[in-house]
Amino acid sequence: MKPVMRATFPETVAGLPNICGFEDWIAEAMARPGPHYLPESQVDFRRAKSAVAIALHMHQPMIPAGGANLHTARIISNLKDMMDHPHVGDNHNATVFHWCYKRMGELIPQLVREGKQPRVMLEYSGTLLHGLREMGLDDVFDALKLLTLEPEHRRCVEWLGMPWGHAVAPSTPMQDFRLHVRAWQHHFAGLFGLEALGRVRGFSPSEMALPNHPDVAYEFVRTLKDCGYRWVLVQEHTVEQATDGRPPCQLHLPHRLVAKNSRGEIAAITAVLKTQGSDTKLVGQMQPYYEAKGLAHRQVAGKPVPPVVTQIADGENGGVMMHEFPGKYLEVMAEASGSPTPPVNITEYLEYLDTLGLTEADFTPLQPLYQKRIWDRFRGGDGPEALAKVIETLKKEDHRFHMEGGSWTNNISWTRGYEHVLGPMEEASALFHEKVLAPGVPPTEFRYRQALFHLLLSQTSCFRYWGQGQWTDYGREFCRRAIEILKRDF
Repeated sequence: MKPVMRATFPETVAGLPNICGFEDWIAEAMARPGPHYLPESQVDFRRAKSAVAIALHMHQPMIPAGGANLHTARIISNLKDMMDHPHVGDNHNATVFHWCYKRMGELIPQLVREGKQPRVMLEYSGTLLHGLREMGLDDVFDALKLLTLEPEHRRCVEWLGMPWGHAVAPSTPMQDFRLHVRAWQHHFAGLFGLEALGRVRGFSPSEMALPNHPDVAYEFVRTLKDCGYRWVLVQEHTVEQATDGRPPCQLHLPHRLVAKNSRGEIAAITAVLKTQGSDTKLVGQMQPYYEAKGLAHRQVAGKPVPPVVTQIADGENGGVMMHEFPGKYLEVMAEASGSPTPPVNITEYLEYLDTLGLTEADFTPLQPLYQKRIWDRFRGGDGPEALAKVIETLKKEDHRFHMEGGSWTNNISWTRGYEHVLGPMEEASALFHEKVLAPGVPPTEFRYRQALFHLLLSQTSCFRYWGQGQWTDYGREFCRRAIEILKRDF
């Protein structure tokens, strides 16, 4: 373990971001035992009656827009495209976005100098990080390294893992989703080191998308556990209580997300609930703190536990986050520090629960939405074909029943209406499996890395979220390039 932690971990390999080839190093870093935050925390949990945790989600896709011809255009960050065309749409916000990506490196040290105990969780996509580096915006990385590596600041900041290319789990082939998860870990370690990666214990799914098909949900949870994560952030309306299928009733306590597949295999992980609401306004105005102030201890397995109100929002998008958040964050962090409702990060909170003797088994079990209906009719272990028949019967009985998963909004499907993008995505994925994974091509090879890079780029949620048009064309072009590489080089 120790020699690996001291070794130099490359940020780039052969001109591409480091997204594969060091799997053993990553696994060893993620196997490092905790506690990771509590020894440095300085939060007096014994005095806390409640707590608040906020996370900032940051993302920009890479797009084939560095030239007039789509088939030959350079791959650039969408942020660069915004800066190159400041008079188009809301592209004038690009310089503000740039500041948003680094401003926590200003706000956190200011509060620490004032003797406060600020907290924030950060989630940056791999495409954003790669694009920022390609643009030469090293000031962002200087700010983030200060927060990630300096002992007086790193206790205040918790990084969350995510899929490298901002892929949505319900409609991304699960073998590819696992590649996204590992790619992000590689990239993060390249930027901040293996020791810093070992502190990344929470996972934030892109678009808060949680699969609810039993086999897909099982692979999702198993991937997170296999990759070393302790907990996952989930949207409250994407899950149900495993016992009765009702919505969760203890929104501010940790739960246990249980996923069972058609063969009867079970995987589980601690889940922390993000409540519904207008995310950017809630976080931008620090409403979770005021909600938390009205809460008091709850009982978990006979132990008094401070509930925690948890919320995540885009860190740069929208007027509230761009302009109102910094001042309100400074105000609330100053007021909340040392109070009965302190700001916390989730891993340090869970590590405090460890000291009370609580374990994941003590948390109320949840499962993805609509699964209660399945388990009422399906006998565990009967296999995929029997499960498919049960699902079809349930769909015919109730048009609202679906296996498309859930996300931050319940009025968007990540499969319906996206066939023109999903088709090429699935073709590229199938070809990558056939040409690369099945034959066992080593991930240390350049051709593996190049094909993987394009495959992951093609699965960015933006190419579906914005519907048909230019963004769809971007996604299809990345698929075309991935398929071309796979056919040419393998």
